[in-house]
Amino acid sequence: MSNRVVVTGMGVVSPIGNDIDTYWNNLKEGVCGIKPISEGNFLEDLNVRVAGEVTDFAPEKYMDKKEQRRLAKFSQFAIYASKEAVDQAGLDISKEDPTRVGVIIGSGIGGLGVIEEEAKKLREKGPKRVAPLFVPMAIVNMAAGNVSIYTGAKGICSTVVTACASGTHSIGEAFRALKLGINDVIIAGGTEASITPLGIAGFSALTALSNSSDPKRASIPFDKERDGFVMGEGAGVLVLETLEHAKARGAHIFAEVIGYGATGDAYHITSPMPDGEGATKAMREAILEAGIDPSDIDYINAHGTSTPYNDKIETLAIKKVFGEHTKVAVSSTKSMTGHLLGAAGGIEAVAIVKSVENDFIPPTIGYQVPDEECDLDCVPNVGRQAKVRYAMSNSLGFGGHNASIIVKKWEEEM
Repeated sequence: MSNRVVVTGMGVVSPIGNDIDTYWNNLKEGVCGIKPISEGNFLEDLNVRVAGEVTDFAPEKYMDKKEQRRLAKFSQFAIYASKEAVDQAGLDISKEDPTRVGVIIGSGIGGLGVIEEEAKKLREKGPKRVAPLFVPMAIVNMAAGNVSIYTGAKGICSTVVTACASGTHSIGEAFRALKLGINDVIIAGGTEASITPLGIAGFSALTALSNSSDPKRASIPFDKERDGFVMGEGAGVLVLETLEHAKARGAHIFAEVIGYGATGDAYHITSPMPDGEGATKAMREAILEAGIDPSDIDYINAHGTSTPYNDKIETLAIKKVFGEHTKVAVSSTKSMTGHLLGAAGGIEAVAIVKSVENDFIPPTIGYQVPDEECDLDCVPNVGRQAKVRYAMSNSLGFGGHNASIIVKKWEEEM
């Protein structure tokens, strides 16, 4: 069995909007969601001054105050984005066979803020003051578990933890399960809430974060002056369905998922392979499964973290797949949102679905100084109206985890 798989709903929590229309309009307009770090997360001793924090988040739309206290922020983000996606899809799970509706929600770190708070209690007040719900709040699988509880989905319920590739792997694995007919519907994506003192200190210790104090010159993918990524947070979720199921219930279809590639570098815990082999093979696998040629891809939403090494290696990998002098449009929306770690692939999957739906390529903002080692068409500073039939999203995670997905403009006939 090989089912066609379509996108029927989307939900997002992000530094540039907590609903699809706001998020997409801000991507189109090149709005920067990076701001000075809030007082609660600011560390005086570190030269890290900005982050992509979520603002105006209203969890009470789906969770009362008591429930919020029992849920880590990453779970709240996942529930919110998933409920938004299910609502947009017009999916009434009470009228479905719930065992055929699954959940695959990835996260890189999970409840880091909860771990931090409870560790402080342990040190300062003793072990009996650690919260009874500490473990079920903090563990990474609880985003998927809570989405299942809040939606009633009883099919596959799983979590992918592949650092910055978690969201894309989750969507890719959901796509494969639906192709095989394991479920009819899967709620898939990524969530993260790691803008905490420990999260910032940890990534800073790796020298991975930008030291820029200017929000508009901090996350600058492919720019020669880039010096590290900017921490972001949020969630991005898709409702994926078999075409047969979507048509049977009269669902609106936004796009079709047609390819997925996943590889491992087997090289280093934080650095990609110098020749970009892992990322290259992930893109090639996705293109092969899609049954298209590299030249058919109209837009690539790059991993594009704004670290000196990542952008250089990803450029090399793209050239290996698409040609040394490729003209394919490649932008990094992390220039606007920062890097959402395990949620990055989720919100970036939403971006490519909207791109094929609207024939629009969002920009890489903050781009000023060209880098000869990143000489791609990075759609600098201003978005572009263009025909987008096929779009790809790349995610590359610590540990050598590589993932690429491809979506296609919805067309009834293949």
